[in-house]
Amino acid sequence: MSTNDSHMTTKLLTAGIIAGPFFIILSLLQAFTREGFNWIKHPASLLSLGGLGFIQIANFVITGGLFIACAVGIKRILTAGVGRKWLSRLFALAGAAFILGGVFVADPALGFPPGSPAMPEKMSWHGIIHGFAPIIGSLAMSVALLILARRSWKQGKRSETVASILVVIVSIVLSSLPQITGDFQNGEFNFLPLWIGVTLLFCYPAVLVSNLKAECDAGVS
Repeated sequence: MSTNDSHMTTKLLTAGIIAGPFFIILSLLQAFTREGFNWIKHPASLLSLGGLGFIQIANFVITGGLFIACAVGIKRILTAGVGRKWLSRLFALAGAAFILGGVFVADPALGFPPGSPAMPEKMSWHGIIHGFAPIIGSLAMSVALLILARRSWKQGKRSETVASILVVIVSIVLSSLPQITGDFQNGEFNFLPLWIGVTLLFCYPAVLVSNLKAECDAGVS
């Protein structure tokens, strides 16, 4: 790989490092400043609604683009070994899911924006697409982390392997809790576990992509 190619690959992988933290930080900044939004009672998706909803829509789309850029970088560096075929595709799929989640917004619900009903009487077509986007993105990233766990195991990185598997398990459990414990009839949910689960699932890859970037810098494939 030429010097220019190596620099470009490094930039593409860096996009994947900042993608998850970028999404979470910008979401939290809005969560604590948007009128009527309560990050315990509301998921990040609802931030796409209202007068300032364009910020969260852009957040989804930019984050998706960063993950897709990372997918290109992964494809360039992983020419052999575990993950060479599927890892880049899964990161690209996760990125596409973020973009879908931004373009197709959720329906007003849970009292946000202020004045909205607890639950919509009928989901719109764009609300349905939005509902599937995080499922697709989470599954894609979960499988990607498991592939990276296997790669780490092959390289003798046992602690990294265990950490990757634990992140997948914990994030799935936490992200499922609001639906399991929530009151659908009255629209009462505790979304704190979901916020934590999403943060783990999409920020932890930054650590693993950093390792891939180090391999790139060292000329290891």
